[in-house]
Amino acid sequence: MKTIVTGGAGFLGSQLCDLLLEKGHEVICIDNLVTGNTRNIEHIHSERFTFLKHDVTKPIYFGDKIDYIFHLASPASPVDYLELPIQTLKVGALGTYNMLGLAKEKGARFFLASTSEVYGDPLVNPQTEEYWGNVNPIGPRGVYDEAKRYAEAITMAYHRYHKVDTRIVRIFNTYGPRMRINDGRVVPNFIGQALRGEDITVYGDGSQTRSFCYVSDEVEGIYRLMMSDYTLPVNIGNPEEHTILEFAQIILGMIGGRSKIVFKELPVDDPKQRRPDIGKAMGLLGWEPKVGLEEGLRETIEYFNYIVRNSRQ
Repeated sequence: MKTIVTGGAGFLGSQLCDLLLEKGHEVICIDNLVTGNTRNIEHIHSERFTFLKHDVTKPIYFGDKIDYIFHLASPASPVDYLELPIQTLKVGALGTYNMLGLAKEKGARFFLASTSEVYGDPLVNPQTEEYWGNVNPIGPRGVYDEAKRYAEAITMAYHRYHKVDTRIVRIFNTYGPRMRINDGRVVPNFIGQALRGEDITVYGDGSQTRSFCYVSDEVEGIYRLMMSDYTLPVNIGNPEEHTILEFAQIILGMIGGRSKIVFKELPVDDPKQRRPDIGKAMGLLGWEPKVGLEEGLRETIEYFNYIVRNSRQ
C-alpha cells in the first residue's frame, strides 16, 4: 500500500505517518515545513518512508501507483493562519485541488482533514455533522474556516462528478507530543506558561468550552475512517467538554508552581462552545476515545517539559 501524507511533518501528520508504517504502508511524507518540522519525523528509519519537501499548492507528479492520499497540509492554529492568511486559503483551495487531481489520476482513495472550525461559533451543542455552522466569512478566522469549507465542497464535487473515492474527517481539538510550544493553541499555551512559571493567559472569562482528544485516539479514528466505506463528513474528537478556565486549573494542578490565571480580551469570532457529537464515529467506525484527559496531559506535559528544559541550555 503506497500512501501519501501531506503535512506529514506536522504534529498530527507525523503521528499518522507512524501509525501507517505500523500498519504496513509505504509512506510518502510531503511537507513544505512552513509549520511542520523534520524533528517530528527524524525518528523514522524505515525503507518504507520517504520525505519530500514540497508545497502542495504546486502540482506534483508520481510515476508509481498511489493507493491512498491523506491531505492534512494546512496551518492549523490561530497564530499560524492569522500570520499566514493567504497561504492558508491557498492550501485549502489549490492544495486540495492538486491532491484531488492526483487521486483522480492514480485511482487513489482521497482523505481530507477538515476541522470543527467549519461549524464556526456554533449555535447548537454538541455539533452534529448535519449542522451547517455559524461562520463569519470575512472575519480574521474566516481564512481557515472558509478554506476548509471550500475544501470539503471541492472534495464532494470530485466524489460526485469524477467518482473519486473520498473521505472527510472533521477534527476537533487534538493535543499531545509534537505540538509546537509556540503553537498558540490552548494546550501548548497553558502547559508552556506553567512550566516557565509564567501566568496562565485565559481569554474572555474562561467560560467558553473545548473538548480535547489525545492524538493517538485522533489518528486511530482517522485511519478507521479512511478504511471505511463512508463518504460524508465524520466528527472525530472527544465529547468530554471543559471550560477553558477549568482546563487552566487542571493544568496548574498537575504542574504546580506559582503561576496564576490572568484574563485577557476574547479574540474576534472565538467559538463559545466546541463539542463533537460522535454518534457516527461510534456507529460506523466502532471508534471512541480511550485516553483520559489526565493520562494524555501527563504525556504531553512530559514532552513539553523536555522542550522547555532544552531551550534553557
